Amino acid sequence: MRVRLSAHVAIAALAIAAAAPAVAVAAAAGPLTIASRMMVERRTTAADGSTRATLVPAVRVMPGDRITVVLAYRNTGTAPIRDLVLANPVPRNVVFRRAAATPAAPEVSVDGRTFGDLATLRVAMPDGTLRPAVADDVTHVRWRLPSPVTAGQAGELAFQAVLK
Repeated sequence: MRVRLSAHVAIAALAIAAAAPAVAVAAAAGPLTIASRMMVERRTTAADGSTRATLVPAVRVMPGDRITVVLAYRNTGTAPIRDLVLANPVPRNVVFRRAAATPAAPEVSVDGRTFGDLATLRVAMPDGTLRPAVADDVTHVRWRLPSPVTAGQAGELAFQAVLK
């Protein structure tokens, strides 16, 4: 079975002083379920003075907070899903920083149409010239899973960003 699914992360409530709770994303009728959640990095200081960073649900965030967008998927069907592509737009009020450590390396886009490694992408300037793309230009993150997702298999993909 071939599936191409764009998972749109609905994060409309990410504003200057607040963040939307995690939002489940419903897949088109089929054996694939997808859920997305926003996590924020919180640092705590231990009694010995060491600092520990943990990810917690993004209930309340401030500009500059480091956010991790997590896309969880599960094959609820009885057959493998081959050639799975999952795409996630970067919310307008966050800036992409990097992909989180996941088994599948993502491609990025600066226009939602052309995907590739960030170093290969270009951005059109108002005068028609092109400049190399930078992380701030990323509008979409896409993963092509290299192996079929077997029946019952689940996984997570993620990228890191900063709240504007």
